[in-house]
Amino acid sequence: MQELQVILTPQQSVDTEAIKEAAAKLLGLPSKKITGMNIIRRSVDARQRQIRVLLTLQIGIDNETMLPPYTPPTFQDVSDAKHQVVIVGAGPAGLFAALTLLEHGIRPIIIERGKDVSHRKIDIASICRNRLISRSSNYCFGEGGAGTFSDGKLFSRSRKRGDMQRVMELFHHFGAGKEVLYETHAHIGSDHLPTIIQNIRQAIIKHGGIVRFSTAMKKLIIENGRATGIVTHLDEQIQGDAVILATGHSAHDIYEYLFREGITLESKGFAMGVRVEHPQSLIDRLFYHLSPQADNSQLIGQLGHAAYSLVTQVDVASVIDHPLTGSTQRGVYSFCMCPGGHIVPAASSSDGLVVNGMSASHRNSPYANSGIVVEIHPDDLPRNFHLYGPIAGLRFQQYVERLALEHGERYAIAPAQRLSDFVDGRASATLPPCSYLPAITPSRLDQWLPEQISEPLRQGFRDFDKKHPGFLTNDAVV
Repeated sequence: MQELQVILTPQQSVDTEAIKEAAAKLLGLPSKKITGMNIIRRSVDARQRQIRVLLTLQIGIDNETMLPPYTPPTFQDVSDAKHQVVIVGAGPAGLFAALTLLEHGIRPIIIERGKDVSHRKIDIASICRNRLISRSSNYCFGEGGAGTFSDGKLFSRSRKRGDMQRVMELFHHFGAGKEVLYETHAHIGSDHLPTIIQNIRQAIIKHGGIVRFSTAMKKLIIENGRATGIVTHLDEQIQGDAVILATGHSAHDIYEYLFREGITLESKGFAMGVRVEHPQSLIDRLFYHLSPQADNSQLIGQLGHAAYSLVTQVDVASVIDHPLTGSTQRGVYSFCMCPGGHIVPAASSSDGLVVNGMSASHRNSPYANSGIVVEIHPDDLPRNFHLYGPIAGLRFQQYVERLALEHGERYAIAPAQRLSDFVDGRASATLPPCSYLPAITPSRLDQWLPEQISEPLRQGFRDFDKKHPGFLTNDAVV
């Protein structure tokens, strides 16, 4: 059995015989000698006009035994386990922590303030239909966490990745397609994720774990300097050998509680920005180097709609209201790019407005959206936020979300501006069509967004347009 990489045209990459012929040529063998073939990795190189697909293959010759694509997990029955751990939050961190505990014979007890995925669907539909938001069951809170109903791209920028492939294998084991095992930027889709999340929950319960919904943590039980359990919002005590806080970034009340109790918190850098939406046909043309007059449907069928990953560095010295130590260069970059996707209302309370992006598995919407965000260091925050210590960033987030709500029209109607107007500082008298169902309303984001966000964004969009002329257009909206 051998491993090799072949470079193919988009048309060849979807033809099994063409793949086999390319592999046989590299090996110097007739193609009939290849009796087994697995794709280990697939990526698309669209940097040049001649698009290429890179496949890493595992090749079997003359009927040799092929390795299975993955090893199924082995979970222990923990119904009577000696040790148990309380997990607060049933998002990806909480669910995968529970699966790891099952593999080690430890009983997980998951508590989740939100509802199961089936009931979450009803509450999420109500946000768009009735402008009503449940504080505990929304796009952020509930079984599966924010990712369940916001796309399901499986990608990490972190250099401390751990065993990423094992994560992909577990998703496949619980129902994701085999593509997640080899796609460089794997994607499940918000239409498939709920079933996969249900399958994970059922496996946890089947092996003796406990999952409780509509149950929030009120406080920790701390004994001799160790967290040994929690007290719920109903004043019920749940004990364990340890506690895992897997509460996600939107659980502001948890951070507030930890801060009040004097439990050590450390501030870290984060990113904030806007969601930008273009016509998908424009993004396809820009990033696949296509002619507007050509029929590109065959290529799109072979590769899927174009995605992008953009990054630049800008100087922020002029927009910080106090001296900075160290470098004044900050990253501006795309985040959670959703080809053929939709923009959705993702606030976890009625006190602010937040949007996120998602794509279904087919990615067949006529729109492409992405977060474009600015890197913010703790020292970059306005001076008056520094008094909040390690939760200063959280306070700044809340402030910007309230601004967005104030400049919209009623809850969930989002303030928006045409992209070129935002960059050039002009009002948008009208707005282009948009995928955001609650609706958008014209607003001068360039005037009310804090300068730490708006000015780096403007420079970032200009830089992106230099690299990809046509990206900065009034056919796009932020």
